[in-house]
Amino acid sequence: MKINLRFFASVRELVGTGHEVLEVSAEAASRLTVGDVRNLLIARGGNWEYALAQGRALRMAHNQVMCDAATVVGDGDEVAFFPPVTGG
Repeated sequence: MKINLRFFASVRELVGTGHEVLEVSAEAASRLTVGDVRNLLIARGGNWEYALAQGRALRMAHNQVMCDAATVVGDGDEVAFFPPVTGG
């Protein structure tokens, strides 16, 4: 399964990219949520762990609609992460 990831503002600055395609095994993809995607990225450590840490204020969107961590993700979906306030 492939998930299109987007990162904005300070999250983008910290992780060093504005987008990436995340490939997840079929086994891991079963009932994958936005929160699971976040945890997979946090597990990378370093700036990923800091930028997406659970205690950090962070907004998430699924297919360009604001969502929470329980939102289920499917093949080809877009998941975006950004701080609560972003500027132009």
